[in-house]
Amino acid sequence: MDWALVNSIGTKALLAGGGALLLYWTITAVKLVLSARGINPLIKQFFNQIASGQVDGAYLLTTKNYRSHVNRKQFIAFLAGLKLNRYRNLKSGRPRLQDGQLTLTVKLLTDAKDELPLDFTFVKLEEQWRIDRIKTMAT
Repeated sequence: MDWALVNSIGTKALLAGGGALLLYWTITAVKLVLSARGINPLIKQFFNQIASGQVDGAYLLTTKNYRSHVNRKQFIAFLAGLKLNRYRNLKSGRPRLQDGQLTLTVKLLTDAKDELPLDFTFVKLEEQWRIDRIKTMAT
């Protein structure tokens, strides 16, 4: 067989593979972005309610599953332990979608650049996202 023919077929196969990979990545990225719509407003609403003292409103943004494992008193104790009044800003990470759940790491930041990473897990119930788990991450 002619070396130029083998080289040409190899180049075309490599380009086709690269194109397929790029297409797959693009479809996956678009799917993730579309599925994550509504997460940022939910996080904003959650922290705004806590900041304004409406802890019950923030608690109701969680799922029944969360509330069955964490009662209101435990939720308030968890929030108190975080000392949220120290933090002035938040930085959202890249969402991860797995088994119908979306996980997002949110870093709360102080003026002194200290950070508190929190892992939020969200599930979609009746076309609306709800918080299913909140976990502190070790820094």
